[in-house]
Parts: sequence; structure tokens; C-alpha cells
Amino acid sequence: MAQLLVRWLLNALALIAVANIVPGVHVDTFYHALIAALILGLANALVRPLLIILTLPVTILTLGLFTFVINALMILLVATIVKGFVVTGFVPAFFAAIVLWGFSVLTNWFIQSTEN
Repeated sequence: MAQLLVRWLLNALALIAVANIVPGVHVDTFYHALIAALILGLANALVRPLLIILTLPVTILTLGLFTFVINALMILLVATIVKGFVVTGFVPAFFAAIVLWGFSVLTNWFIQSTEN
């Protein structure tokens, strides 16, 4: 349970960092980042697997790089739901997906290194 809360907080901090790095992405407050991280996690758990299955041929042809497009679509979906989280278009969402992937790699490494 504590690990889930840590991941949620780290994802919210990553969203704030993305808003500071990627032009076109804006988060109003830390509260909005927490809500956006929660909704993004739910969208990645519920909607993303369906999109990955539906776009499997394209994903195979692009050697998995199409998953960044799917992640960008998830970010755009969350931006339409959460009022304090704004993404101005697909290109900022795409770059936000790449930066969030980088933060995810780092946080996964950090959490796994603290477990040992």
C-alpha cells in the first residue's frame, strides 16, 4: 500500500516536472497533478491495453515505438478530464509521453533499488 502511494506521489511530481520541461503542458497546482496522475494511472490500466491490442500490427511494424503515440493519446484523454491539467495539442502530449517514460524508468529504478 505504501509503495502504491509513493508511486502516485512520484508520478504527480513527474507531471509537474513535465509541465516545466515541455512547452504546451501546464499543471495548475500539486492537487491537480495528483488528480491527473490518478486518472492517468486508471486510463493506463483500463483503456491503454485495449488500444494496444487494437493497434498491435502498427506497433509491431514500428518496433514498439507506436506505444508513445498511445501514451500521448492517454495524456490527451486525461487533459480533457482534469480541469487543472492542460495539454495544447498532440505534439506536446507526445513529448510529454517521452519525458514521462524517462521519469518512469528512473522512478522504477529508484523503487527497485530501495527494495533490496
